Amino acid sequence: MLIGTLGAGTVATAIARHAVASGHQVVLSNRRGPEALAELVEQLGPGATAATRAEAASAELVVLAVSWSDIPAAVGGLPDWGGRIVLDTTNQFLSPPPNARIADLGDVTGSEYVASLLPGAHVVKAFNTLYGQYIAADPVHDAGRQLLFLAGDDPEAKAQVSALVAAWGFAPVDVGALHEGGRLMQLGGPLSGLHALKQD
Repeated sequence: MLIGTLGAGTVATAIARHAVASGHQVVLSNRRGPEALAELVEQLGPGATAATRAEAASAELVVLAVSWSDIPAAVGGLPDWGGRIVLDTTNQFLSPPPNARIADLGDVTGSEYVASLLPGAHVVKAFNTLYGQYIAADPVHDAGRQLLFLAGDDPEAKAQVSALVAAWGFAPVDVGALHEGGRLMQLGGPLSGLHALKQD
C-alpha cells in the first residue's frame, strides 16, 4: 500500500516506521517542504520518500498527524478524496500540556469536525489515544499486544485499517462510529491516554 502523511512529527514518523518495516511505501509531507524531510527519509530507508502536501494526500491511505490549529491549512484546497481513507490521529489541543487548552466543539466530536473538512474521505480515528513513545515502540510485548482503539463511520474502511495495524502487531479494537466512538477516544474521554495490552 502507498501511505501518505500530512505532518512528519513524532506520530507520523512512528506510523511511517511501522509501515516501511512491513513493506509499504510511505510518502511524507510537512509544511516546510520535501527538502526539510531529507534526513528523516534517509533514516526511514528506501521505502520512504518526501513530497508535497498534495502528492502525499493522493496516496491510497493518508495519515493526518498535525497539530489541531494546523488542520485547516493541512487539508485546505485538496481535491475530493474519492472514498480514500484518512487516518485521523489528531487531538483537540488548542495549546499543549502542561497548560493544555482543549477546543470545545459542543456535540460534535473532533473527528466529525475533521471529516467535515475532508469531502469524500472515509475518516478513521486511530492512534490519538496513545502517547508517541507507545506508538513508536514494538506493539508486541511479552504480556500481550498494544491495544489500538479506532472509530469510523465506514465499516470497510475500519476493516482495512484494522488489518493494516494488526499486521504491524497492534491489537485493534473497534469502538464504533465517529460520534459515539470518537467521543470515547478524544481528549476527556475514557479511552484517551489509556495504554493497555491484549493478552492473546
